[in-house]
Amino acid sequence: MRLQRLMTLCSVLALTGLAGCNNDKTSQTDHTSAQTTAPGAPGAAPTWAYSGKTGIGTSYEQYVEGRYQASAPTGNVSKVWFSVTQGILTETMYGLIHEAQLKDMQFFIQGPDFLHSERDDTEHHIEYLHTDAKGNPLSLAYKLVNKDKQGRYQIEKHIATNPDNQSVVMKVIFTSNIDGITPHLVANPHIANTGINDKGWVEDNTLYASDGNSAMAIALKGSPIIGSAGFVGTSDLPTDLADGKVDWQYSSTGETTGNVSLAASLPEMAKGSAEWEIALGFGDSAANANKAAQASLQAGFAKVLTNYNGEGDAVGWEDYLASLPNLPAMAAQATDGGKLAYTSAMVLKAQEDKSHAGALIASLSNPWGDIVPAVESSTGYKAVWPRDFYQVAMAFLALGDNETPKVAFEYLKKVQAGPDIEGYEGAPGWFLQKTHVDGTLEWYAVQLDQTAMPIMLGWRLWQAGILSDAEAKHWYTVMLKPAAEFLADGGEISLGWNKRTITPPYTQQERWEEQEGHSPSTTAAVIAGLVTAAEFAKFAGDSEGTTKYLAKADEYRSKLIPRTYTTQGNLNKAPSNGKYFLRVNLNEDPNDQGKLLERNGQIALNESDIIDPGFLELVRYGVTEATDEHITESLVEIDDPALPDFLKVKYTVNVNGKQAVGWRRYGGDGYGETTSTGEGYGHGGTMHPDQRGRIWPFFTGERGHYELALAKADNGVSDAELTNLRNIYVNSMETFANEGLMLPEQVWDGVGDNSAYNYPIGTGTNSATPLAWTHAEYLKLLRSLADKEVWDHYTPVAKRYKK
Repeated sequence: MRLQRLMTLCSVLALTGLAGCNNDKTSQTDHTSAQTTAPGAPGAAPTWAYSGKTGIGTSYEQYVEGRYQASAPTGNVSKVWFSVTQGILTETMYGLIHEAQLKDMQFFIQGPDFLHSERDDTEHHIEYLHTDAKGNPLSLAYKLVNKDKQGRYQIEKHIATNPDNQSVVMKVIFTSNIDGITPHLVANPHIANTGINDKGWVEDNTLYASDGNSAMAIALKGSPIIGSAGFVGTSDLPTDLADGKVDWQYSSTGETTGNVSLAASLPEMAKGSAEWEIALGFGDSAANANKAAQASLQAGFAKVLTNYNGEGDAVGWEDYLASLPNLPAMAAQATDGGKLAYTSAMVLKAQEDKSHAGALIASLSNPWGDIVPAVESSTGYKAVWPRDFYQVAMAFLALGDNETPKVAFEYLKKVQAGPDIEGYEGAPGWFLQKTHVDGTLEWYAVQLDQTAMPIMLGWRLWQAGILSDAEAKHWYTVMLKPAAEFLADGGEISLGWNKRTITPPYTQQERWEEQEGHSPSTTAAVIAGLVTAAEFAKFAGDSEGTTKYLAKADEYRSKLIPRTYTTQGNLNKAPSNGKYFLRVNLNEDPNDQGKLLERNGQIALNESDIIDPGFLELVRYGVTEATDEHITESLVEIDDPALPDFLKVKYTVNVNGKQAVGWRRYGGDGYGETTSTGEGYGHGGTMHPDQRGRIWPFFTGERGHYELALAKADNGVSDAELTNLRNIYVNSMETFANEGLMLPEQVWDGVGDNSAYNYPIGTGTNSATPLAWTHAEYLKLLRSLADKEVWDHYTPVAKRYKK
């Protein structure tokens, strides 16, 4: 049984890239106890970490004049972020928010007749370390409890960052219920945001890794360690342990770089408990990284946690939550007592870069990271998309945080196409598709909703008095008028590979970044952007702009139905009558059965077969009324339970006895796991025709907003209707949150093979968790229900187009 168990572990380690095991060690490479430099470089090919995070954390910092500075009451600015999943510490960033330094760190547990990895062989539980009397989280500090399935040991870990320096601090309570257990702490560095160029070494009871000018030090208080450094899969400790004993000990990986593993073996335990404190320090040198780690150990976990929480005189997460005047009323609309609302507020704030204040990212994760090579620096979702950015900024505004959305709005100038963008030629004004937080270009396509939304955000800030009249005129001149001009006129663009003439409202990419054409959701944002731009223009005395923007908005509005609404759709079996909004139309004729572009492994699908709920943005922004027949008729197809799974959009799933309702992005979506094997998106580096996108929980929030608008249109929202909306839409979103209260991008809908990941039904997949957009939509829905008014509604737009 022991040999079988070890062989199973080796197979798992090999598949995950954590280690490659071979019980005949001599058949691999020459390992001897006399060696001090680890052989086997560069080690196994590195990947990123599992993306379904159950928690993320960073310190709360305050602004000084719109920047993060040490002169703030929060003191030194900590630029460290961590994530946890599957019971262990995973991707940890230092510097810019996308700059990973660690892939993961976990215990390997060596017993008398077993060898376990903490991630794979224990039952995991997560909870918040600091809560109020109602159980609402008050900081992003976590307690992880991992139990052996046979009850032989338990590992309890408390995790936070030190708000006063560059480190992550962890308290570990290891309980052994039998004699003869040896814990081994194993870390897989990915210094400088790759996993192939690292060096590792052991010095003075401390583990080190470095790559260029970035370094990490792992120090431990409470016990001596036997440290070792090696290459993953060839000379690391997990590989050494494959036969149940430790034979190798290397003090360094030498001058050859690769995929490095660091390990700290702790003393063998008898029955009882041991407690250690561990600090991971980061810096521009090994000395500075160690300085941060040692300072945290000297302060002690209790003191670090108190400061992180903001207890007593310390300024921390408690203070941020207390600064949100609307949070209590919004939490009162929840069905979970407010736990997810409090968590969501912190999760959104945690996903802002601290070198470039206001840079709001999409998610602190790399989608399907466990199958994505980590051989080149990658942002994954740790980057700026103006569309996701808008959703988050509007959620901050809903909470009553007046600082963050203003700083974020002003940041947007950094990512606007024009003469300040190196290499750009052509019409200015549109906002770049995806950039690093420092403005480094990554993706270049033009998405017109991402150009409209900064105008819409600016108008909301102005109306709320957060932008003064003088500031409104300034930003209209330098940023919003160029954006409005582009929405009105388009023009020729040239940036990198992208050389194109844009003719609005025809967009190069719609909000899913996959198709060009006329999109209802994109057109909704463009119209709202132009009408709110006209408001700015009128105030600024730009009569020509006022007239032009309103005329263009009216033109786009008048052609919306002829361009995007089919009356001869293929989805024409009862209850459908073949009349509905298309997801996108590549020309001016929605009845021509045109073909979409091949994307995500899917063939060129018939546009008439593909529907999505994006047309509801027309109602949200005020372009179309909730009772409009084009809207209500399109809902029939979106909600049709009889459609085949390939085209079906709405699903109701049972999650631990609770019914939750959700929608996919669109029929025919290929951005997800394969139905034949359950493997992740793009596994093996190629697209697969049986890839399938799953339920996206923020659609539940979007639908809740629409149903609120519909209820209001029918002579106001009664208390009974409000309760019903909470019980369906708010409760469903809360049900989709994981144990750590993180909301995902996608949840498993039960369609197809599930053997690769074994996702429980209705729980987050490995795409991206937490997704900022989902948390933002949840908070905005709470605000809308509290106000009995759709939060993202634009009064000037609604007044102009009201029948």
